[in-house]
Amino acid sequence: MVISVLTFIAFFAASAAAAATGSLFSPGAWYDRLEKPRWTPPNWLFPVVWTILYISMTIAAWRVAFTDSPLVPLALALWALQIALNALWTPVFFGLQRLWGGLIVLVMLWAAVVFTTIAFFFVDAVAGWLFVPYVLWVSTAGALNYEVWKRNPAAVASA
Repeated sequence: MVISVLTFIAFFAASAAAAATGSLFSPGAWYDRLEKPRWTPPNWLFPVVWTILYISMTIAAWRVAFTDSPLVPLALALWALQIALNALWTPVFFGLQRLWGGLIVLVMLWAAVVFTTIAFFFVDAVAGWLFVPYVLWVSTAGALNYEVWKRNPAAVASA
């Protein structure tokens, strides 16, 4: 029981650390001035969705950790990769204001999330399903990052 709780706390701490980058590198006036597509989600939605996703990621990883599947090490390594890339995107996009760099990180993040989802499905179906909304959200974020990059050549040129 103690190991289970400590494992959950460790996954939650990793998710919280990734989430903290949003507080350290908030969008601010720079992002507000960028041209964005009409389908850009409202600013208030981002922290709501990310909170739900980070909780889902934590629960999914915790479930996978306690199965006896031989794929657990691979699945959790992929989870670690995606959470690291998740934590990297915000400082690159908002902190450094690098639209193209953010897009590169997002492409890698998307791949890591998709592979994590697949691995999780092989290990624990519930964990896999917990990652499906994350795949959809990162897909949307990737499309948004691409559109912002494409629509703001001056921001790209000055970065």
